Amino acid sequence: MTANKTLQTTLIHHDYEPPQGFGAFPPAIHHASTVLFDNVAALRSGDWKDKTGYTYGLHGTPTTFTLEAKLAAIEGGTHCLLAPSGLSAITMVDLGLLKAGDDVLLPDNVYHPSRVLGNWLQQSMGITARYYDPLIGAGIAALIRPETKLVWTEAPGSVTMEVPDLPAICAAARARGVPVALDNTWSAGVALRAFELGVDIVVQALTKYQSGGADVLMGAVIVRDVALHDKLALSHMRLGLGVGADDAYLVMRGLPTLKLRFDAHDAGARTVATWLKARPEIARVLHPAFEDCPGHATWRRDFTGAGGLFSVLFDARYGEAQTDRFVDSLKLFKIGYSWGGPNSLCVPYRMQGMRSGWDAAGTLVRFNVGLEDPADLIADIEQALAALAY
Repeated sequence: MTANKTLQTTLIHHDYEPPQGFGAFPPAIHHASTVLFDNVAALRSGDWKDKTGYTYGLHGTPTTFTLEAKLAAIEGGTHCLLAPSGLSAITMVDLGLLKAGDDVLLPDNVYHPSRVLGNWLQQSMGITARYYDPLIGAGIAALIRPETKLVWTEAPGSVTMEVPDLPAICAAARARGVPVALDNTWSAGVALRAFELGVDIVVQALTKYQSGGADVLMGAVIVRDVALHDKLALSHMRLGLGVGADDAYLVMRGLPTLKLRFDAHDAGARTVATWLKARPEIARVLHPAFEDCPGHATWRRDFTGAGGLFSVLFDARYGEAQTDRFVDSLKLFKIGYSWGGPNSLCVPYRMQGMRSGWDAAGTLVRFNVGLEDPADLIADIEQALAALAY
């Protein structure tokens, strides 16, 4: 015990400091809310926006700064902000760039919670949210108004998998001084170089492939422009967004195997999707790597892979009760949202209300192919398809 201190004080103020120079592959996990300053001058001169130092745990620790740098490098960006979920990352962008009287354009196939958020912005904050055909390409120029302050894109679109012409959309928006944000979760930054196509803001749900274990919720916003980063950082601060050090570590632990896992998901999904395409029960397979998927030519031009997520449309002769029975009959495919973990998932969707004027016949079912043997997954689907006959 340190001399002249009681046991209680020594439990809090111990003199021991570990030696410097410890080296290991995993990054250190720094838990902190309070960050200590050497003196009052250092406290008063600290700037929470300056990531060369530390001010408070919410604004960053060595653990979160390291994860941000790694994520920015994957996307080819320079600045990254972490959020507790993919949706909170989207919210950070909306509230950082939009105010009452502004206008935002969203693709009609946008991630449904993002659509709900857009509708809320319109109903509660006086921000106009309009939805456009995801395959509009350069035609988006005709939709951009003087009050348009943000264009959202998704590549491919959530659930229905259309692939937009990002360079054409970005060129049209940039000519009018409007930033373009991309939800790049489907490719995890592995299969699409968004900034090279003209995108200004990349949003990721790190919940998916980056963590890889289906056990973390986290999001990220990545940019190249310093002024844009500072504007979004203000939104990040005002919303009080932060992530736990342990969660940040879990995402970092998944990054070294990200490309290997993504490619394995991709190979397995193409095998399963190809088998499904030949089944009489399936009217269409919505997989961007297939020629008949809307936007396939754009996918082939801009992407280097596809991951494990795709959808199918069942033949119209099967009603919702039958397709629900199919999903319930699956053994290896579990019922649940998200993707990117080792386990395969399956979700049926009611498309009315999710897309404007959706008129395709047949129930849409989305598959996430995990890391199981594709032959086993195919056998599982085959036995479940038998349930359609009853």
